[in-house]
Amino acid sequence: MESKRWLILGVLFLARTAMGFQFQSVVGVSPFLRADLGIGLGELGLLVGAYMLPGIVVALPGGSLGDRFGQKQVAIVGLLLMAVGGALTAIAGGLAVATLGRVISGIGAVVLNVLLTGMVAEWFARDRLVTAMAILVTSWPVGIGIALVIGPFIGASLGWSAMMWISAAASLATCALVALVYQRPVSQIEGAANIVQAKLTSRDFWLATWSGQVWAFFNVGYIVVVSFMPALLLADGASPTAAGLVTSFATWSLIITIPLGGLLIDRIGHSVVIMYSCFAVLSVAIAVTGILPATALTVVIIVGIFSGPPAGAIMALPAGSLRAAVRTTGMGIYFTWYYVAMAVLPPFAGWLGDLTGAASTPLLFGAVVMVATMLSLFVFLRYSERTDTR
Repeated sequence: MESKRWLILGVLFLARTAMGFQFQSVVGVSPFLRADLGIGLGELGLLVGAYMLPGIVVALPGGSLGDRFGQKQVAIVGLLLMAVGGALTAIAGGLAVATLGRVISGIGAVVLNVLLTGMVAEWFARDRLVTAMAILVTSWPVGIGIALVIGPFIGASLGWSAMMWISAAASLATCALVALVYQRPVSQIEGAANIVQAKLTSRDFWLATWSGQVWAFFNVGYIVVVSFMPALLLADGASPTAAGLVTSFATWSLIITIPLGGLLIDRIGHSVVIMYSCFAVLSVAIAVTGILPATALTVVIIVGIFSGPPAGAIMALPAGSLRAAVRTTGMGIYFTWYYVAMAVLPPFAGWLGDLTGAASTPLLFGAVVMVATMLSLFVFLRYSERTDTR
């Protein structure tokens, strides 16, 4: 049983890696895609955003469908949608069809993203939950990193559409693995009747909401750094290459710091203390670089180190606090907050930078958002101590 759950985690890791790979696939071949379709940077941004935008409306119903029809079955549908969307993008001759393909892929990816966390929680709820969630979270930067590394070579040798076909094939392959390998723990199967009949209570809703806001603000704070740090470095006199290399450390380091953070928390405990400490360090560091751009390299290193440990613990908040009967629906609420925040707040940070005419303003906004992460965690912890009010 012990080896089986780690095998299952490995399969789910591959499925989420395929999702990260597909998300970044258009960026990896962007020069070739833009030249062939005749699109600019704005249209490229549309193709990137089209993958995430469905999350605002799909995350919650996706979780509800998982509770009603089974997480495995709905996850398979999500992976099939990713494959169909990838294939449609590959054969696109213009922006409209490519965007439709990305939206279809994004719908599948949102559903999959919601369900994977619940599937991991079913197997690791009793122990090693933070480690398992940390490993699952690591799959996203792994997939993105692979797409960025191989994309230019695939685009130059086989064309940009080959990258889309590869993303579709990866989705199909991991779909087959999930279908063959994943099964629910015996304890969950025995309680299936109760799970179908269960309803979301007000306590479940607020636990999912406040934990979702922790995840949302945490990710926004991080993405603001990696999105707007290059502009700050350029304004301070760095070359585009140097700015990109410096900022990339904050992404590549997560592949190491996220799983190590999960192992550390499961070994020594004190997850709340570690989360608060990391959030505090991040908020101060981000604010400092907004005021003193010369500290950017040091801050990027700090962000890369301290963004990793809390990730698994944050993902474990809803997985560990929600009732198993409504966990997947709750994860839908959790991820809805994430997708809304990611769609609204980074553009707002950029708008503030334009309004003030200072490249440092988005970073200062990112520091404020990281403080909001701490406040959301505080409210979540207070609410988790309450009994249901319905």
